[in-house]
Amino acid sequence: MNESNNPSAIRSKTEITEALLRLMEDHPYEEITVKQIVLEAGLVRKTFYRNFTSKDDVMDSILESMIIAYSTELVTTKVKSPLEVILGFVNTNKHVVMLLDKNDMMYLVLKKLNDRIPGRHDELAALGLIPEEVFGDLDLTYILPLNIGAMWNVICSWVRGGMKDDPKELVQTLRHYVMRMGRLAEKFDFLSNRMERV
Repeated sequence: MNESNNPSAIRSKTEITEALLRLMEDHPYEEITVKQIVLEAGLVRKTFYRNFTSKDDVMDSILESMIIAYSTELVTTKVKSPLEVILGFVNTNKHVVMLLDKNDMMYLVLKKLNDRIPGRHDELAALGLIPEEVFGDLDLTYILPLNIGAMWNVICSWVRGGMKDDPKELVQTLRHYVMRMGRLAEKFDFLSNRMERV
């Protein structure tokens, strides 16, 4: 994607991205062509290529702006948990997320999250927003992908179900589960320590 702060270029990019999303409502993503996008946007092909290199570049632009908004809120919010932020992000972008799911493209969001979240995690830690006892000396190389992947699978299930379940109830269910897993882990540690003494 070609970056520009020119109002005309910004407007053209917006028209192109909105045209792609409109086309995805009625056509599989893989079948949509640049020609269709240009016609839908009411622009000329030259304008498309001044702003994007391909249809995939348009989709990448859509996803990148979504992930930037999500990760910015993750860093700046002080009243919501990360679970509430990601569910809010998905709810805010429901139309796009539903189109991605319809086209079996949810993996693209997961890839973007895996690329962006480790850097945001460092920012949150530097701001003192992540308690030391949460990650401590654990290797984040594995812990962050576990968290991102697990949460994204939950999101995918929620989206496939039509996002009918209340996000607040979903957050509560996940919190209860994590607390139960913590208690279970403590129980296994206790039993393991007893077995070693015998």
